[in-house]
Amino acid sequence: MKKLLCAFGLSLLSSLTWAQACPDKNLLYWQAFPPGGESDLSARHQQVTLKKRCPAIDTIIQYKAGAGGGLMWGQMNQLPGDGVNVVGVNLPHIVFQPLEGQVQYKTQDITPVFWFHYTPDILVVPETSAIKSFADFLKMAKSDPGKLNLGGSGLNSANHAAHERLNAAFGVKTNYIPYKGTGDMATAVLGSQIDGAMTYTPFAIANKSRLRALAVAMEKRHPLMPDVPTFKELGVNWVDGAYRGIGVPKSTPPEARKRISDLWTALNNDPEMKELAARAGFELINVGVDQMDAFMKEKVSLYTEGAQQLGLGKK
Repeated sequence: MKKLLCAFGLSLLSSLTWAQACPDKNLLYWQAFPPGGESDLSARHQQVTLKKRCPAIDTIIQYKAGAGGGLMWGQMNQLPGDGVNVVGVNLPHIVFQPLEGQVQYKTQDITPVFWFHYTPDILVVPETSAIKSFADFLKMAKSDPGKLNLGGSGLNSANHAAHERLNAAFGVKTNYIPYKGTGDMATAVLGSQIDGAMTYTPFAIANKSRLRALAVAMEKRHPLMPDVPTFKELGVNWVDGAYRGIGVPKSTPPEARKRISDLWTALNNDPEMKELAARAGFELINVGVDQMDAFMKEKVSLYTEGAQQLGLGKK
């Protein structure tokens, strides 16, 4: 009886939390990348769960892709700061791109209010590739420097940084081919138009029958890909990837920023969202407005140093 009452209490508390968090107007959810990539997939997951929990409103996903996300991020402060215009934001992109100097924004122009998940780096090749293992990859890359072409999402992005890190860590030379987003890159790598890709775990998991994963940047092997070694197993202390979150225009008042942060906290803690994330290979995190300053200070410092080490912004 106590367990039943406890479960009822938790259910009631969850319902009250959602009732308080639901906005009173439709959300305009702006995406900086084309449809088909990890950012779009996570937004679609959130859209479905939000509709079930907040049936009175719709989450309308809008796309403004270009410059590896930089087009949208350069214009986000022109959106109304009304608490219902939200923008998908990514790390380390919003640190790397301004350092390169080819975008119309600075890192401090971006106002993140919640980071909701992390996707580990992973190296993949087409299933038809003659490269059957990471050892094969190293052998081919070293025997013919500059021959292998690896795709990725955007310039001065997490994929770009991971590619440069791969070359430096293992003493090889491969070429980075940037695409507007993972969706655009998919056609090239799945069609064997390029030799492989430095991408994220959700893409590898969604295409397991058409790709061969060679190594992943995690502490331990991914439970959905138990045969894929970690870079740590291969001798390099590499645990990294991309963070995705929600940002708002700078004109958005503090109380509206807090409401959006609370909404995404409830969303991330929803059982359905947890199941969707696990199935797709997303690692959920919860960084809201209360933790944002410390989190961003740490990440900006880390990625600024990383950009210098990797030579990004000097090419």
